[in-house]
Amino acid sequence: MKVASGFASAPQASRELAEQAVTSALAAADLKQANHVLLLLSREFSRHAAEAIRAAARTAGCLQVSGCTASGLLTEAGWLLDQPAAVALVIGDLAAATTTATPTISFCGRPTLPVDWQNDRTRAGLLETDALTWSHGRLTASACAETTLPGLSGRVIRAGGQRLLYSQLTVDTCSAYELRRVAGLSAVDSLRRALPAEARDTMPLHRLSVMTDADAPPIAILAAHADGSLTLASALTEGQQIAWAMRQPLAAEEEMRRLLSAESAAPPAFALMFSCIGRGPLFYGNEDRDLHTFRQHFPGVPLLGAYGGGQIAPTPAGNRLYHNTAITLLYRSHHV
Repeated sequence: MKVASGFASAPQASRELAEQAVTSALAAADLKQANHVLLLLSREFSRHAAEAIRAAARTAGCLQVSGCTASGLLTEAGWLLDQPAAVALVIGDLAAATTTATPTISFCGRPTLPVDWQNDRTRAGLLETDALTWSHGRLTASACAETTLPGLSGRVIRAGGQRLLYSQLTVDTCSAYELRRVAGLSAVDSLRRALPAEARDTMPLHRLSVMTDADAPPIAILAAHADGSLTLASALTEGQQIAWAMRQPLAAEEEMRRLLSAESAAPPAFALMFSCIGRGPLFYGNEDRDLHTFRQHFPGVPLLGAYGGGQIAPTPAGNRLYHNTAITLLYRSHHV
C-alpha cells in the first residue's frame, strides 16, 4: 500500500493550495493517482471549499475525497493554526471491500453529535461547529460526512489528558445541573480539598472536570457559587460515584506517550489525529507535544489531522463526543 501526506499554506485561501497538498502527497507516495483522498482545509476556505475539493479530486484522479474545514491542521511535518492551509492524505492500492475492524471516519459541522451517530457503527473523527464537510468529492448539505478505508484495520487511541485528583466520592445532594454536596462537604469545598495547593485559591475551572466513568466524557465545571455549589455541563444523580480531575500538560503528554508506546511493536502504515483546539499548541505552550510524541514513536509514518471543538470516539456504550482530547487512529493492513 502506498500512502503519504501533503501540506500547503499561503496568505490567502485558494484551490491551488488543495492542488499543492495533493500533488506533494502523490509525489511522496510515488503515485500518479489515488484510490482515496482525505482532504482537510482551514476555516478560511468557507467560501472556497467547493473549488478546492474539485481541484483535489482532479489532481488525485479520483472522486473519493472526504474531509472538513477545521480550526487548525497538522501532518507529521508540523502544525498550523493561524494561516490558510490545506493538508491531504493520498492512499493507493486499497482492497475492494470494507472490514468491520475499520472505524467509520466521521466529520460533523453541527454543535452536537447527531443522535443517529451515537449507536449505529464504530466511529472516530472530528466535530467543528459550523464546519463544512464533504464526501465523494462533494460538499454535504447535512453538515455531516463519513468514509471508510477498505482493507485496513484501524485502532482508535483516545488520550483525554485528565489527571485524577480524588476518586470514589459520593454525590450527596444535586439538582439537575447543580452539584451541591459531595462526600459530606459542599461541592466547592470538596473540589478545593482535592486540588494541588497552588490551585486552591484560583480554582481554574476551565481545567477542572468531573469524571463518572473511565470511558465517559469528562463533565465540565461551568461555575462555582457562593453557596458552595457547582454548575456542571451535565446532570448527576444522588448516590453516584464521581472523581475530580484536572487537565495538566505533563499528565497529558505522559498519557499519550504511554498509549503510543503500547503500539510501537507494530508501527502503523499511516495515522489520523483529531485533537482539540484547546489542546495542541495552545495547551502545551506553542508546541504540540502529542504530535512530537507521535513522531518519536513512529518516525516517518504519514500522519494527517486537525484541531476542532470536539472529538468523536467509540466507547463500550456507543460513540461519544469528547473535548480537550486527542483521538489517534492507527491504520495497518488488514492482511498483515
